[in-house]
Amino acid sequence: MSVPDLDPQNSAVLEKIAKSGRKPVQESSPEELRANFVQDVKDTFGPLDEVHSIEDRDADGVPVRIYRPVETTEPSTALVYFHGGGFVVGSIDTHDGITRALAKRAGCVVISVDYRLAPEHQYPAALDDAWKATKWVLENAEELGIDVNKVGVGGDSVGGTLATIVARKGRDVGMPLATQLLIYPVTSRLADTPSYSLFSFGYGLTRDAMAWYWTQYLGDSDGSDDPDIAPTALRDMRRLPRAIVITAEVDVLRDEAETYAQRLFLAGVETEGYRYDGMIHGFLRLTGVVDRSNLALDEISESLAAALAKGWRDDDGFRPAS
Repeated sequence: MSVPDLDPQNSAVLEKIAKSGRKPVQESSPEELRANFVQDVKDTFGPLDEVHSIEDRDADGVPVRIYRPVETTEPSTALVYFHGGGFVVGSIDTHDGITRALAKRAGCVVISVDYRLAPEHQYPAALDDAWKATKWVLENAEELGIDVNKVGVGGDSVGGTLATIVARKGRDVGMPLATQLLIYPVTSRLADTPSYSLFSFGYGLTRDAMAWYWTQYLGDSDGSDDPDIAPTALRDMRRLPRAIVITAEVDVLRDEAETYAQRLFLAGVETEGYRYDGMIHGFLRLTGVVDRSNLALDEISESLAAALAKGWRDDDGFRPAS
């Protein structure tokens, strides 16, 4: 199996990383990685989308930031968003560009969740915060000006992991979620796919980095058989919210995410899967230096808007009252 061709602008990003002299993830401290991540976003994300309003709120003890694309008196569709960063780095600030873009281009309210980070707060802190924030949004939908039947969850990388786990937990307790937007998500703990072999190093996110991130999050635990850690451990995938699964062709996580999308589809879940050829993990943070990244945000937003507009329903067509 040959390695696919990289998008030329992605190649330039990787060349800059190689020449930076930075230590590998697994040899760095969380503080170093967080500072690097903040700087990288400043260097690579393009102009910010303008939205009507931005408000910081407290969601039962979890900090959230609410983006409203327009002023309206009608109930809006909404997306609860969890940022990526290996459970160790990232914040609502580093993902401000992505969440603004999704709000503006999909025409939905976005609630970005500032969950606690590892290793200071290991599993299940991030998941607990994601779950608590999502429930808060649904319980306060009327006050927030949101249509409770048209709320989705989403995230990138480990944020996608949190989103799909929250979607499953919501199914299990009858919590109405309209969709799950999974952007190059982590779905497995095993690192045993062909993409992990093909792109183990030299393409941004590495095999060793993923192993290090898991250790920060889980400590000495494995978690490979726990669906609250590794979504692929879930056996029954029926009646989950409709899914939009985005993958990057040149990414260690590609195969596990695409396998998860296939399993959703085979379980009867309405599923859209999009692979972005020649792109690397985290490409949505590169809109200022990779033209295809900005176009991808347009395309993803279009799919998201359509999925949220459909609203939540179960297999019998029942829709709960607002």
